[in-house]
Amino acid sequence: MDVTQTVPGTELVRRATELVPLLQKHASWSEENRRMHDEVVEAMADAGLFRMRIPKRYGGYESDTRTLTDVTAQLARGDGSVAWTASVWCIPGWMVGMFPDEVQDEVFGTPDVRVCGTLSPTGNAQPRPGGVLLNGQWGFISGALHSQWQEIIAMGAAPDGTPMPLMMLVPMSDLEVVDDWHTAGMRGSGSVTTVARDVFVPQERVLPLPAVLQGQYASKLNAESPMYRAPLLGVAAASSVGTVIGLARAAREVFFERLPGRKITYTDYGSQAEAPVTHLQVAEATLKADQAEFHGYRVADLTDSKGRSGEPWTLEERVRSRADVGAVCQLGREAVEVLALASGGSSVYSSVPIQRIARDVHTVNLHALMTPQTNFELYGRVLCGLEPNSFYI
Repeated sequence: MDVTQTVPGTELVRRATELVPLLQKHASWSEENRRMHDEVVEAMADAGLFRMRIPKRYGGYESDTRTLTDVTAQLARGDGSVAWTASVWCIPGWMVGMFPDEVQDEVFGTPDVRVCGTLSPTGNAQPRPGGVLLNGQWGFISGALHSQWQEIIAMGAAPDGTPMPLMMLVPMSDLEVVDDWHTAGMRGSGSVTTVARDVFVPQERVLPLPAVLQGQYASKLNAESPMYRAPLLGVAAASSVGTVIGLARAAREVFFERLPGRKITYTDYGSQAEAPVTHLQVAEATLKADQAEFHGYRVADLTDSKGRSGEPWTLEERVRSRADVGAVCQLGREAVEVLALASGGSSVYSSVPIQRIARDVHTVNLHALMTPQTNFELYGRVLCGLEPNSFYI
C-alpha cells in the first residue's frame, strides 16, 4: 500500500454518490436482515471510504469533517443505515489515533479496518498486572457485525483509587454479540449489543476518558495532524450530521419522484402538484432542510478550521457544537415529516422509501448525544453563565 497517496474530498464524494443505486438496491434486504449487506460493505471498502479518518502513514486520507459530511450525506440518499454506520466507524476509527503509536500499528495493520464503539460506560474494569479485566455489556453498537475492533468505555479507577471512566480497544473476537437489534428505524445498521466476560485488556490499550475528553492523547506521531487538533465530542458532532442532511435530501427526492400523476384523494385536484397545499409543503420542507445544512456545515467547518489553526476550542464552541447537532436533527426530522405526511396513504407500504426515511430520521433524533432538547438546554445553560451539566462536551 502506498502510504503517501491522497484522495481529494471531491473524489470521495463522487465515489459515495456512485454507490447510491447499490445502497437503494439492498436497502430492503438490510431492513429485513437487520444488518448491512456484505456487497455494500465491500463496495465501500473498494471506494476507500473506510480510510477517510485514518492517519496517512497507514494508507489513510485524513479527510476533513466537511468531506465526511458530504460523503455520508450522499450515502444517506441511498440508505440512512449505511450512512449512519459509516459515520460511526469514522468516529472510533479516529479515536484509535489517540492511543499509543504501537497500538495504532496493531489496529491499522488490518487494511480497511472497521472500529465500532460507544461512549456509554456500561462495564467495569478491574486492575490486573499489566492491564485491566473487563466485564460488561454495551448496546447500540452500530456496525459491530462487520467490525474487527470495538472502542469501549468502562468504569475503572484513577491512580488514587477514585472511580474513573476508561477508554479501551478490544478485538471483536474477544466479545460476545447479542442479536437484539429489533427496532423501528435504522434497522440496517445492525446496532447489536456486545458483551465482555473476563476479557483482559493490556494497559497500552487503556486510556483515561477524562484526559481524552480534554484532548490529552497518547499518540506522539499524530500530535501535529490537523485531524487530531479537536475535542472528541466536537469531532463526534461534526461526524454525525451528514446522515440527517442526506435523509432530508432523500425525502425530497423520493417525494418528487412520486409526485407526477398523483392526485389528492377526496378533492377535485387532478394533480397533487397543482394544489397550493403541496406548494406550501415542499417549500417548508426545503427551507427546513436548508437550515439543517447550515447548522451541520457550521460545526464541520468549525472543527476543520480549528484543526488547521491549532486554536483551542472555547467552552461556548464546545456546547454550541452539541446544539448544532440538535438543530440538524430537529430540522431534518421536521423536513422529512412534512413530506412523509404529504405522501398519501400509499406511502405506508414498505416498497415506498419515504416511510423508511421517516423512521430512520426519527431514530437518529433519539440518540442520547443528538436529542435536540437536551443539547439546546446544555447550550442555553452556558449562554446564561452557568457551568455545563454534562461531562460530554
